[in-house]
Amino acid sequence: LVIIRMKVAILSVLAGYAAAFAPAPQSTQSSVALHETKADLNALAQKLNPVVGMYDPLNLAEAEFWGYSNEATIGFLRHAEIKHSRVAMFAFVGYIAHAKGIKFP
Repeated sequence: LVIIRMKVAILSVLAGYAAAFAPAPQSTQSSVALHETKADLNALAQKLNPVVGMYDPLNLAEAEFWGYSNEATIGFLRHAEIKHSRVAMFAFVGYIAHAKGIKFP
């Protein structure tokens, strides 16, 4: 009985490994590239917060980093903002856990 359970466990692990290396199914939908300009950002800002509108004190919406286009720079900045906000949220949870005295083994 123990040997049968062990064989089933090993086969399930191997099946999981095989699924990890299987080719991914091809999507029938084409990927959409997001190209936003400063005008798109202004329209989105007015829609989301009509009181403040577009707030860009460093004028980064008009910058072109590393010789790329303005649209690529806006995409890079949006990606960086999302990434850094996730790190900040994780750091805040860590701070709260430490302040409450939660310890991990």
